Amino acid sequence: MFNQDTICALATPNGIGAIGMIRLSGSDSFAIVSKVFSKNLVGVNSHTAHFGTIKDKSGELIDEVLITVFEQGKSFTGEESVEVSCHGSSFILQKILALILENGCRLANPGEFTQRAFLNGKMDLSQAEAVADLIASQSKSAHNIAIKQMRGGFSSELKELREKLINFASLVELELDFAEEDVEFADRTELNNLVTNVLAYIQKLAKSFELGNAIKNGVPIAIIGRPNAGKSTLLNALLNEERAIVSEIAGTTRDTIEERIVIEGIDFRFIDTAGLRETEDHIEKIGVERALEQVDKSTIYIYLFDMSEMTQDEVAEDLNQLPSDTPRIVVANKSDIASEKVSLAFSHSPINELSSNNQLIHISAKQKDSLELIKDSLLKIIDVDRLNSNDTIISNARHYDALVKTIAALEKTKEGLETGITGDFIAMDIRQAMYELGTITGDISTDDLLGNIFSKFCIGK
Repeated sequence: MFNQDTICALATPNGIGAIGMIRLSGSDSFAIVSKVFSKNLVGVNSHTAHFGTIKDKSGELIDEVLITVFEQGKSFTGEESVEVSCHGSSFILQKILALILENGCRLANPGEFTQRAFLNGKMDLSQAEAVADLIASQSKSAHNIAIKQMRGGFSSELKELREKLINFASLVELELDFAEEDVEFADRTELNNLVTNVLAYIQKLAKSFELGNAIKNGVPIAIIGRPNAGKSTLLNALLNEERAIVSEIAGTTRDTIEERIVIEGIDFRFIDTAGLRETEDHIEKIGVERALEQVDKSTIYIYLFDMSEMTQDEVAEDLNQLPSDTPRIVVANKSDIASEKVSLAFSHSPINELSSNNQLIHISAKQKDSLELIKDSLLKIIDVDRLNSNDTIISNARHYDALVKTIAALEKTKEGLETGITGDFIAMDIRQAMYELGTITGDISTDDLLGNIFSKFCIGK
């Protein structure tokens, strides 16, 4: 499925740094590096480091380097591998890379090191994809999801389920060879129980994708409300910097403004939106439309209102016009200027029940007061405890698609068992479920699938 060329690539980012690294993988790695290095690496022990120099063809010194070697079967790719660590000058790195290429290497394609690790059995496909997610992770929660998947827990669970289905499918198909004798090798009640249990587990995995995908890409949080509610002030307060323009003039925010904030290891994308109101201003009208679009796209939205100006009926009217199936946090702003009587009235208002956390949060965005209550509510809705547990959470769209197809096949299997259809149709549906599960781990794969997956990796990994 891939050629046996020895490949090389820069494994550290382009630019000037203290250290740069070039990686090689393939059967000639030791021999090729030995041609440009001051010591012969052929025959040295695996996992050893060697200090020396690299010179060009004319004998001019390029750099002093540290070279680490890995024998076949003992490296990331499963092949003979070498890592060349040098000073991080772009000139030095390109000079060494050119020398290595001149001596028999070729440049690696995107993701080719990890692809070789998969093809050589060092990891399955879902683990390989987790490598890319790990590199791209920008928060603790995204890192945790990727590291769990890379260590193979998810793969082990799927393989165990797939093995159970294979065993029953084999028995059902064996019955087809004895159709005339009317022999039943696979207990239908036991098979039905298995399919029911596997289906429940797969559905749970698929359901976790909404959370996993949000964590992977940042949880989108729209800040919505009427003009001058303090939405931009709230964004600035959460960021602790003056990011959005704040003005007493209504309708200052015409377009969306997005910024990322990491709270307790979770990456949240806060989106400041235009104020909700009827307007004849064409530009502001577009801003209002975009604000409502952001609410539909958000995992959670914050409805913010000025409790010194708005009545309970007006707040309830706004909330009834906004989606109730998306988790929302209702926040009463400007507690620093609202009267105690007004604050008390809102505290005992039915509006509390319209918030997903069943709590109306009182804040002063201007004074940066009680912002922790908003953060705590976000973490509670996201269910941060679940992220810290050992539950498997799906964050890969390809895996989710395969799980949905598996669910469809298992539901057909269960329906067939309950209606008493013949074994050949049951076996076909079980096989389809097994196939879909196999595409996740790479037990079933095609060149097109692998090419699509690994082309998205960075070169050098």
